[in-house]
Amino acid sequence: MTAPDPAALRAHLLAAAPTATASVARVLDVLLQDPVAAAHLTVTDLAARTGTSEATVVRTARSLGFAGYPQLRLALAAAGPAPGPAALLTGSPEDAPDLAGVVASLAALESEALHATARTLDLAALEAAADAVHAARAVDCWGLGASGLLAADFDHKAVRVGLLTRLRTEGHAALVSSETLGPDDTALVVSHSGRTPDVVAAAGRARDRGAAVVAVTSSAGSPLAGTADHVLLATGRETAYRAGAMASRAAAALVLDCLYVAVVQRFGDRAADALQRTYRAVEEPRSADGGRPRRRR
Repeated sequence: MTAPDPAALRAHLLAAAPTATASVARVLDVLLQDPVAAAHLTVTDLAARTGTSEATVVRTARSLGFAGYPQLRLALAAAGPAPGPAALLTGSPEDAPDLAGVVASLAALESEALHATARTLDLAALEAAADAVHAARAVDCWGLGASGLLAADFDHKAVRVGLLTRLRTEGHAALVSSETLGPDDTALVVSHSGRTPDVVAAAGRARDRGAAVVAVTSSAGSPLAGTADHVLLATGRETAYRAGAMASRAAAALVLDCLYVAVVQRFGDRAADALQRTYRAVEEPRSADGGRPRRRR
């Protein structure tokens, strides 16, 4: 993993937060709240400030791509002060004192999630994923719960530009479908945690059968990410009361939209023609008996 440049450091800190352990999350919170002040803390100071160990601080730095904590301190100093109210971004909306605070916190979280995702999205992985989807005979779109809504949105758009897709939003359905895929197919798997057992198992079976696996997840260290051929990371933090939160869904939707547009670009005129045909198919009301649209007089 390559260390992020100072301008993108905040985005990487936020990207690491959703799946961090409790001790690492405390270190990340201090770094996010005041990077300049954190840059003046020794490894011992930061460990004491966060109630963790020096080993945890070093492990946090290395998980972000730095050789050690001294290198992270230099990047924090170069990054400068955190923009905006950091407490809104690192705290929990449920802890806001009033409804106005809840609204402000949620809006800040969603905005930050989108910017962090855009800054950290691996463009080479996005290119490779778009190639795999574009070249596929069939594209299976899998996601359970809130992730299923995102998979369904991609499926809806993909059908309209001529892709042969199959939406599966139930675990057993994804497992069964995985056994029908082959080397000419692609599985697009959406999972915020990357740890949903049925989805991970289905992705593994699809890959064993030679299909390409594209994962959209928030966790680079998840079992799904380890199984996938192409991993697209979406930054978005959830809390105990907000599973499938707006910020995480918005980040994943951004990634899927980027993938969709990249595929459309590869189709060129074929996609434009398919879109026109689908627009024409629904532009006039159909007759009650299901026949062709009746001409207006």
